[in-house]
Amino acid sequence: AIATTSARRFLTHFTRNMTHKFDVAKTEQQWMDELGSKAFNVLRKKGTEPAKSGEYDKFYPTEGHFVCRGCGTPLYSAKAKFNSGCGWPAFDKCYEGAVAIERDVSFGMVRVEILCARCGGHLGHVFEGERFTDTNERHCVNSISVKYVAGAAPVLSEKKVL
Repeated sequence: AIATTSARRFLTHFTRNMTHKFDVAKTEQQWMDELGSKAFNVLRKKGTEPAKSGEYDKFYPTEGHFVCRGCGTPLYSAKAKFNSGCGWPAFDKCYEGAVAIERDVSFGMVRVEILCARCGGHLGHVFEGERFTDTNERHCVNSISVKYVAGAAPVLSEKKVL
């Protein structure tokens, strides 16, 4: 077992924040009606798009921001997006308070899941220690979980989640 400082920080954070209370609450049918089957599967059922299939994988705008497809909450600035080569959109930081984390033990491994902090929509997973950017954090996000908004980004502080 690897006992890194960030892993200890995550487990401490996770232990303190095991139950998220999300502001947006809808029935599964309401979510399905609003999102459609593909987005519903990813955002509400924690599915994953196939690698290199999402509309934002190779999309690198110089301005604007990305919002949660489920509730419209601003999540990431265009400046936080980078090319990691992983097959999904990658961001190295998020708007402060916009992303919640949970421990994910699916598929026989332990990962850190990222969710919209307002509606609980599954965004993807966050990885640390790959040294792609100065934050040393990669948010691997499903394209279908977010929408791009052109123009000026909101003036919000950005930070790492781990």
